[in-house]
Amino acid sequence: MTAGDHGTTGTGGEPLDLADEELVRDPFAAYAPVREGEQMVRGRVQGVDPMWVATRHEDIRTVMSDPRFTIDAATVPGAPVAHRTEQTWQARGMYSGHEKYLRAGIFDADGTDHRRIRGLVTAAFSPGRVAALRPRIEAIADQLLDRLPGHAENGVVDLIEHFARPLPITVICELIAVPEADRDRWRERSATLTAGICGDELGAALAGMVQDAHALVDHHADHPGNDLISELLAPHHLDRLSTDELVALITNLVVAGHITTVNLIANSTEALLTHPDQLALLREDATLTPHAVNELMRYCGPVVRALPRYATCDTTVGNTPVRTGEAVLPIVSAANRDPSAFTDPDRLDLGRTRSSNESHLGFGHGAHRCLGAHLAQEETAVALTALLSRFPDLQLTTDPKHPERGTNPVNWHLKALPVHLRPLPWSGLPGGSGRDRL
Repeated sequence: MTAGDHGTTGTGGEPLDLADEELVRDPFAAYAPVREGEQMVRGRVQGVDPMWVATRHEDIRTVMSDPRFTIDAATVPGAPVAHRTEQTWQARGMYSGHEKYLRAGIFDADGTDHRRIRGLVTAAFSPGRVAALRPRIEAIADQLLDRLPGHAENGVVDLIEHFARPLPITVICELIAVPEADRDRWRERSATLTAGICGDELGAALAGMVQDAHALVDHHADHPGNDLISELLAPHHLDRLSTDELVALITNLVVAGHITTVNLIANSTEALLTHPDQLALLREDATLTPHAVNELMRYCGPVVRALPRYATCDTTVGNTPVRTGEAVLPIVSAANRDPSAFTDPDRLDLGRTRSSNESHLGFGHGAHRCLGAHLAQEETAVALTALLSRFPDLQLTTDPKHPERGTNPVNWHLKALPVHLRPLPWSGLPGGSGRDRL
């Protein structure tokens, strides 16, 4: 995989294949030659029209914040524009008729609709509301860690399966009051929707989640409680949110609120265990934790690319002309390692200043910045603090240079994270124990 002539296409003058094995395996390194070109390149996704690929930090901030770019292609003036998000899902196996649950969501709307829907739920994810959830997040983390040794075989346990995965889904399901007996099903469907799977399995997972979300709305309408869905069903909100929009919102919150945080916790744990100097720094100063989570999101965040943006008029990004209706796909992982935005970007540095480590684009930028960013940060901070305090001698059992990663070109993630819970004779990591240590 290399950039082609003039940095506009992939090898041989063809659009860059965004499912290329190198790009999927290590997007941070593999997109670097593309980013260092003079302009954006053309790229392709299976079943989707070619689009511009943005890899530079400044260019991506532009398309994420400039009102001349929109997420909803239907808002582009003039002739209809094929909606790439819709095309992608259909190519992967989405059942016909489910487009509205993607198009009605908070992540795929613009302008008045976006402000209306986002305004209804923003308060639930404010820093203050999220901080109030911390004791409950800590309790869930502690319960999972209590059970962790019971899942171990010869002292080895998969942290993704038994810790990173159940923590966020439990939190988000409690937030929208999904019955405990149904949570495994919600978790499995969410994982399917983000695993890069194609065909009937994907279509069935989305259809099942939509069906369950409708049932959840009906239940809360008849039995309101102290939860986000009941709040949105309150009389003063009923005329502002349709049932389809509410179902789409639930689906998006569960998927986005689950899988990104799972992978952030797992990627962060692996990064710390393979950078013992940074792990020691964090243990010495727990006040670094919020900044550390930001730096980990920049350095090893799971979001490879964001939703495409469509030009609503002829414009320019950097020095690349973009015509009305053309899509620009932001490659977040490339922007977060851009040397023009970060000093020594390929180095994990938990001591980066607040101004630099918060300028990463792992949670997006502009009006569509991740609604649940504060919640994801809080969950990751709690997870890392609890895990490394309970098991201070945690050891990876796999070759850190060759971890087994998933093949989803959108989410950079580990398939598993097997670790020794107890110290090994050759342990070189800082020792100690007790909940007073990180």
